[in-house]
This record gives sequence, structure tokens and C-alpha cells, in this order.
Amino acid sequence: MLQDTQTIRFYQRLSDALVELWQRGYRFDDLRLYIDGYIAALRHSNAIEPYLIHRLEQEISRFLYDPSNFEMTETQPETDFY
Repeated sequence: MLQDTQTIRFYQRLSDALVELWQRGYRFDDLRLYIDGYIAALRHSNAIEPYLIHRLEQEISRFLYDPSNFEMTETQPETDFY
């Protein structure tokens, strides 16, 4: 569980980007490469502590392999009851 606010922000940005890429047609291999690049950039920039980067990588991998995060929900048109 992430507790550091900066790490949580990175997680939110990364998970939002993964869902957007999925909706644009990219699949798991591409998303994994995106994650690897993002994590490498965090390590290179020293934006957060190495142990926080490791935790972020664990959590985002868990997010990636959870199929419920990438299910497409069908929206139904709203009906006017009046």
C-alpha cells in the first residue's frame, strides 16, 4: 500500500496513462514497456527514494495484471422519464 503522497501521484498518473493507452489499442507488452520506461525515468531523476520506486513498481504491476482495470463498460443511453 502506497502512503507517500508523491508516490501516490505518480501511481495515479501512471495508472491513468495505462488505461488511456489500453483504450487507444495498446496491449500488455506495450503497457509493460511504458511502465519500464516510466520507472527507469523515476530512478534516473531521483524524484523519490529507491524503496518507494520499488513499491510503486509492485503496485502498478498489480494494477496491470488485474483485468478489471481494463474492462470496457458499455454505456446505455439515458432515458427521459418525464
